Amino acid sequence: MGKLEGRVAVVTGAGMGIGRGVAGALAREGARIVVAEIDEDAGADTTGWLTEQWGVGATFVRTDVTDRDRVHAMIDAATDEFGRLDILVNNAWRPLGYARFEKTAEDNMRAGFDMGVMSAFWAMQHAYPALAEHGTGRVINMCSLNGVNAHMYSVYYNAAKEALRSMTRTVAREWAPKHICCNVICPGAQSAAYRRVAEANPQMAAAQEAANPMGRIGDPLDDIGTVAAFLASDDARYLTGNTLFVDGGSHINGVQWAPDVD
Repeated sequence: MGKLEGRVAVVTGAGMGIGRGVAGALAREGARIVVAEIDEDAGADTTGWLTEQWGVGATFVRTDVTDRDRVHAMIDAATDEFGRLDILVNNAWRPLGYARFEKTAEDNMRAGFDMGVMSAFWAMQHAYPALAEHGTGRVINMCSLNGVNAHMYSVYYNAAKEALRSMTRTVAREWAPKHICCNVICPGAQSAAYRRVAEANPQMAAAQEAANPMGRIGDPLDDIGTVAAFLASDDARYLTGNTLFVDGGSHINGVQWAPDVD
């Protein structure tokens, strides 16, 4: 039996990249999965992959995480379909492009906070009763080295991810008596968004990979997903309010991230 046998997880943005990798790692340990994804094709593909590869129950819920009602519906889908909810992974993100601070549109700042902060706020509030029910509640929020290291040209993303990190620590303190562990992962992985930027900025990407202490950018399933599975398990039952930099050591001295912008 896997370490997550009998447990149920909701993973947002599970259709591709890091979200798909995390969903796969949780399923590999026996968890049943609600695939919350806005892209119907990607969501259906991940759901089929989870059931075929690991034989777990999985259901797809089309979810726009900037819509509070849809976020509530994805949480309800877990308890309606599987009877419980133990693990919530807030991962979904849609890139909004790069711009200098003085040229960043106000709409992008608002959209960044809706995707990065409010979506998790709505999900965590609505999930609280189910997470508190069995003493196995886990919240894993995906943040970023972009915010920690103040990378250029993505202020809406950096600010939202740092706000989410602070919110996670606050909730970890408040929910600890209910044995709900809330932690953050700052991943360094070959997500779809990373690959797009790397293709447009090959020299920067090559320098970043070379500068990584482990000499590579992580795999969403086997490098990032496995850490999420650990945080979701009883092995991490005494670990809360922490930020784990799952990046091959890139955070130690910072990383070079300066894509070309107009």
